[in-house]
Amino acid sequence: MSKRFGGAYSPTGQRSGETPRETVSHQPMEVAPFKGRKPMRHGAKLNILFLLPLLVIFPAVLFNSGVTQMATDLAGGAMLLLSAWLTRDGVRAEDAFNERKVARKPAIPRKIFGSIGTGIGVALLILGGSGFGVSDLVGANIVGFLAAGLHMFAFGLDPLKNKGLEGVDTFTSDRVARKIEEAEALLTEQKDAILRARDRQLEARVDQFQATVRTLFRQVEEDPRDLNAARRYLGVYLQGARDATVQFANLYANKRDDQIRSDYIAFLDDLEQNFAARKETLLIDDRTNFDVEIEVLQDRLNRETQYLERQG
Repeated sequence: MSKRFGGAYSPTGQRSGETPRETVSHQPMEVAPFKGRKPMRHGAKLNILFLLPLLVIFPAVLFNSGVTQMATDLAGGAMLLLSAWLTRDGVRAEDAFNERKVARKPAIPRKIFGSIGTGIGVALLILGGSGFGVSDLVGANIVGFLAAGLHMFAFGLDPLKNKGLEGVDTFTSDRVARKIEEAEALLTEQKDAILRARDRQLEARVDQFQATVRTLFRQVEEDPRDLNAARRYLGVYLQGARDATVQFANLYANKRDDQIRSDYIAFLDDLEQNFAARKETLLIDDRTNFDVEIEVLQDRLNRETQYLERQG
């Protein structure tokens, strides 16, 4: 039978006359799996959209001899860059729209404008390479229309109507939307602050906390009447989480103190439990309100039935 080697100078051995050393665990802290937002869709295609205009602009500057041709190519490349930027923002806005159960359509249809810009940019590049004759203009327009259509087919249309707002008071829904936007800004500032600590495990822990917070956001969006009950959680508590993260990141970046790190993790644990508990409380309250409304309706139906029986 094989026997494991050990001795006075092995990692787990001890010298004569010494007491056995305590085995120290060097395993990293366990972190719950990431449950935050999903990665942005069309990532590879968006990167290509930003790369292609650069491949057009540099040759236009270096190799084109005619001023008009160079200006046309540069205008086409700039239009493609603008279209790529609009498309990326449109995809982000659509992802945020799809993530929420109650949401307003984007104010600006960025992906549609990106498709139009792509068609114009390609048409300008065709003109810069061929000329400005009548046949050249017709050909450039045809290719531009095709490019715009392919762009729209690849990335789709923007959301063109609101979701989940039927029967919801506009003033109340606007209040909820503003409050959620302010809360999301606080989460972004917290995320930016923890990056300064340069600790992947802490970044994952903050992501987990923010995923729990966003479940409360979705609950308030589904039932705007919960806004008053969750106001402190969407404002004061998130401000405190952001400020504590900023202070921790500044301290931990200068001194890698394990005690400070443990205290911050315990702070996040406690705060996350409070957010989860508040969400469950709101769900119970909503269930209670629903049961009360059902009971009131049943009572009215019973009274009307008894009245009709007496009249008959």
